[in-house]
Amino acid sequence: MTDHPKVKNYMTQDVDTVSPDNTVKDVINMIRKTGHDGFPVVEDSKVAGYVSASNLLEKSLDEKIGNVMTRDILVADTEMEMSDVARVIFRSGKSKLPVVDQNGHLRGIITNSDVIRSHIERTSPQKVWTLKKTLEAIHNIHVDVVRETVNIDELVPTQPKVYADELDGRIYELKKGLAEPIVVIKKSNKLILVDGHHRVIAAKKLGIKTMDAYVIPLGNEIQLGMEKTAATSGLHSLADIKILDYAKHPLVEITKRLKKDDENGLTKFSQ
Repeated sequence: MTDHPKVKNYMTQDVDTVSPDNTVKDVINMIRKTGHDGFPVVEDSKVAGYVSASNLLEKSLDEKIGNVMTRDILVADTEMEMSDVARVIFRSGKSKLPVVDQNGHLRGIITNSDVIRSHIERTSPQKVWTLKKTLEAIHNIHVDVVRETVNIDELVPTQPKVYADELDGRIYELKKGLAEPIVVIKKSNKLILVDGHHRVIAAKKLGIKTMDAYVIPLGNEIQLGMEKTAATSGLHSLADIKILDYAKHPLVEITKRLKKDDENGLTKFSQ
């Protein structure tokens, strides 16, 4: 991903649209079918307006959409930076914007979820960069980083457990399309999962077979400490990861304890 991700990198290109000649009844049926709360109104491949569920209130079922749609709308350009889209969405209160090219033709739609996803994904390269530099320093080699789709059933874990409460959060993110890429070291005979264990287990629970990943290819001759530790711990596949159903994430418990101590005036800070 570039340093300045653009709308074209995150927008949804397959967009449900309506025509000014469609009726209110047509759009109500589309809302029921798709679950969306509004649609770009397109005429001759150009965005003529936007119709939302609120535009349909107290309107005749036979009323043409061209008579009820909002014509003065905000749109995004394909080359617009996601940081700028975030500002527009935040300040306008809109949840989505039609994406157009310089001629006003509809090219896609960008949502607040896409904005969140673009922000989340920008945090991953830092993890990968740190891993890359560590591997190069320890083994005196040069390593590359590539973006690939990996089969999660081929992953060898390096973490023995995940927490059920955090897993619920990752399942929600995956359903919303918000999960960041996982981090994997690729050898000729195995894929070693470095970061993203909760995401991978969440994906497996949802029946997802592949995931987006930052992949660092390495030769089999490079012996990794995490690889040895995983083998010693009996971690050979995702099935070896334990899900702690009743345990809370350590950070959550620490936060709760500190908050309780603070309320009782017991919090101490080491000098």
